[in-house]
Formats: sequence, C-alpha cells, structure tokens
Amino acid sequence: MKSPAHGARTPMRYGRAMQDVAKLRCPWCGERFETLVDASVGDADYVEDCPVCCRPIEMHLAVDDDGIRLDAGRED
Repeated sequence: MKSPAHGARTPMRYGRAMQDVAKLRCPWCGERFETLVDASVGDADYVEDCPVCCRPIEMHLAVDDDGIRLDAGRED
C-alpha cells in the first residue's frame, strides 16, 4: 500500500473490543468519516469506499495485545 500525498495516511490505535468505531479522513477528498472496525477477524487488508466521494480506500487492520491499529491509504 502506497502512502498517500498530504499526510492522508491515518494510523489509529484503539482498545481491543470486538467492534470499534474508527474516525478517519478520506485520503482522496479529505472528508472525515466513521467506520466500524471488527477486531475479531485479526489482521486484515480490505477496501472500503469513502461514503462522501465513493473512491476506494485501502485499509490495513493490525491486531495485537495492545489493541488494534488501522491504516487507511490510497494507491496511486
């Protein structure tokens, strides 16, 4: 996954609940939005469309003993 321009890559760390709400900024349009993160699946890579501009956002979820980390970016 390539790092997007203008610091749009958004790493976030949360406590380890089964589902958390993550607040992100779209790496395409810059709008903030919330998404559900399901830590029960463990580490995962997936694509989620921005609810504002509908462009694909590459998500990388990492789960460890300290919680979860969600990276959001785009591939140019």
